[in-house]
Amino acid sequence: MSLPQHSPAAERNRAPILAHLQALLPASGRALEVASGTGQHVAWFAAHLPQWTWQPSDAQDDAFASITAWCAHAGAHNVLAPVLLDVRAPRWPSAKPAFAEPFDLMYCANMLHIAPWDCCAGLMQGAARHLAPHGRLVTYGPYLEDGVPTAPGNLAFDANLRERDPAWGIRRLEDVAREAAHAGLRLAARHALPANNLLLVFERQSVPHPSGPPQVALG
Repeated sequence: MSLPQHSPAAERNRAPILAHLQALLPASGRALEVASGTGQHVAWFAAHLPQWTWQPSDAQDDAFASITAWCAHAGAHNVLAPVLLDVRAPRWPSAKPAFAEPFDLMYCANMLHIAPWDCCAGLMQGAARHLAPHGRLVTYGPYLEDGVPTAPGNLAFDANLRERDPAWGIRRLEDVAREAAHAGLRLAARHALPANNLLLVFERQSVPHPSGPPQVALG
């Protein structure tokens, strides 16, 4: 079966991301992937987390054939048909009935730096609307951080993004966390992954922690 779109980066990072998801998530649940792109991530995760139901989405339907093909190639039968989703819209998804059940996981990789800044607020607000009470939003990609030297590769990547579109660019983790807080979410964990990327875990501010405030993991 042909695979219409392929991302070498998605091929490289899918295993370390999956390892963190497996450590974070319960045995079963419902997951929404925002900005599924080629479909390589959702296919890989669904194949390795078979008790989870996965809902892929993207802002353009020209990605749908690739998403479907990757899932078929992986033998992942626990993936729903992809849906159109504009994170800035007050109603998710964009072209079908609104999601009726909450999600235990929302996952979004490599979107914030290739989208206008208001997409960050839209993502956080959508997560606040559609996450289950103990659900998590997981984002992955490059970030700038106050007090942390930025890798030369990320500096060059950021400059290239802004040259391509002034509305794009690598986002400051502190700004992203602030948008999350405005939506009622908090940064619960930060994990450093290969190639100078971070995996961030957000949850509702009201989720109780019996041993006190959450400790942000720096590993």
